[in-house]
Amino acid sequence: MNDASSETSPVPYEGLIAVLSTTQGDITVELYPNEAPVTVTNFTNLALRGYYNGLTFHRVIKDFMVQGGDPTGTGAGGPGYQFQDEFHPRLKHNTRGILSMANAGPRTNGSQFFITHKATPWLDGKHSVFGRVVQGQDVVDKITQGDRIQKVTIEGSTERLFKDQKENLDRWNGILGKK
Repeated sequence: MNDASSETSPVPYEGLIAVLSTTQGDITVELYPNEAPVTVTNFTNLALRGYYNGLTFHRVIKDFMVQGGDPTGTGAGGPGYQFQDEFHPRLKHNTRGILSMANAGPRTNGSQFFITHKATPWLDGKHSVFGRVVQGQDVVDKITQGDRIQKVTIEGSTERLFKDQKENLDRWNGILGKK
């Protein structure tokens, strides 16, 4: 018996769910830690630190998307660090309810994210998909500019993911701790 496949195929991460409690209601998102581990680590770490609590959806474009996660509310803010893009061939902007990183170009991901109202295939290869809405798309559709994220709750264990991403987490948390 050849065990090479078990050596080259890491054990998948457990499922993670994010519940975004907003002024319009709750949005439940399935996260993709196996396909986008750095991005999911960043988002869940910020959520667990309370970073998103009270922030607004500062950019809302009808029939396109809602965007939040900027502490300044201007579209120019972030956590004080940036990280690389993660593109996976199975993760596309091919339907409504896709959770993806907002950015200002390659390798400029920070804290801002958006959720789509419809398929947006022109964003593939430009914005890292890291989740999808599984409940509450009607809430996404009701959000208007200025609505708030009251809190983001993470369901499931981040322990192994955070252990594997320790180097990134140490750097990011060092920067966040200085703010």
